[in-house]
Amino acid sequence: MPTNNQTVSCISAERGALVFWAPGQQPRRFNSRVQIIDVFSLQVATGYSRDPQGRLLLEAQTSVAAGRSWTLAKAAQLIRNDARPHRWVALQMDKRAWGLFWAGGGLQRCRELLADRVSDAEACSALVPATPETLLRLMLDLEPHQHEVPSRSWQPEPAPPGMPPRAAVGPNPWQLVAWTSLAWLVLLGITVAGFLAVLERQDRKLELLLQRTAPAESIRP
Repeated sequence: MPTNNQTVSCISAERGALVFWAPGQQPRRFNSRVQIIDVFSLQVATGYSRDPQGRLLLEAQTSVAAGRSWTLAKAAQLIRNDARPHRWVALQMDKRAWGLFWAGGGLQRCRELLADRVSDAEACSALVPATPETLLRLMLDLEPHQHEVPSRSWQPEPAPPGMPPRAAVGPNPWQLVAWTSLAWLVLLGITVAGFLAVLERQDRKLELLLQRTAPAESIRP
């Protein structure tokens, strides 16, 4: 996937963490809301705990909806103190930042930058390919969580005597529509980026062909 030239200016190191900003974001504020992305396993941080040695460990799931958001200042602190600090990118919660990160080559560029810093101890999981199917699962949360609540807990509690029964509360339809739209926009961006990559390769082949044929034409009488 070709890297959009804008992605270079969107990536910066802030307080010991790699941050992906929206293009043209000035001034860059440390109270901006971000999500923490594991760029190698394609997971979103949902919280943190500590290992037996007392080291901080960010916990993550393959679900954007399940991911938590923090201020950039707090996210940078968590990434810096994590036992695997070179797996994470703080992604600004902005539609322009999301588009460039997931579909404009930002994810791949961040992977390349962090791959040079990650140690063997940090590389504890395999690199997950950023295919359209993987990103769709990430956006729409199509796979059940390991710690999913049993289905019986979804049943509404009985209403007190004399009160009408409570209606079952389901997922917010507008939120589902929003995540679905975002996922398809990302997939569209990936498709367009792939198409542009093919055109770019064809242009290079055409240029090489013209360079080879130009000298032969110039020596003709």
